[in-house]
Amino acid sequence: MTATTATKTPDFARFDPAFGAAIAKAFTADGGSLLLVDLDGLHDVNEGAGREVGDKVIKAAAGVLKRWATLERWPSGRIGGDEFALYAPGLALEAAFLKADRLRQEIDAAVAKQLPRTHRCTASIGVANAPRDAKSPSDLHRKAELALHSAKEQGGHTVALTPGDEMVLKSSYYTTAQLGRLKSLAERQKKKEAVLLREALDELLRRYDRAS
Repeated sequence: MTATTATKTPDFARFDPAFGAAIAKAFTADGGSLLLVDLDGLHDVNEGAGREVGDKVIKAAAGVLKRWATLERWPSGRIGGDEFALYAPGLALEAAFLKADRLRQEIDAAVAKQLPRTHRCTASIGVANAPRDAKSPSDLHRKAELALHSAKEQGGHTVALTPGDEMVLKSSYYTTAQLGRLKSLAERQKKKEAVLLREALDELLRRYDRAS
């Protein structure tokens, strides 16, 4: 029996009824992962390069999402002006996070081809999983929105889980002294702590790539 018999319709069904119905049909006790995708900097593109360029950016992002939805056989929908969603039935959280990051990179590459060099537009993705984060489609949407908001709070151009997941991971893998120094550095640099961590990880990966 699907979870929709006992829960209200997800909020995104108001924007894309077909997508809402597809999730309601696919949502079972086995759950799955919801990916919410939002474009960073589209407003600046519309203002600086023109709405025609902005429309090309949205079309490029939608093309990547459509291809993924077709290959993976995932329900997908456009649930806002520059916000999209993919639902992956039965996909675990860790696998969804890794796929979301690959999806983000593909969107970024497709979008960059539509932009003049003076402009930048990227993708942020929030990932939530059922039954880990939610027991119903509507709750899953709410958790994915929180994850997307977290990605935006980190500066965008990233994939994020629900805030609770990130705090557990952060406190588990770093000492109190390290977190204190990170906080101080973030305040001095006027950056988010997550942005600094991503910069450090990128540098670490580049160092090992050069050594290999």
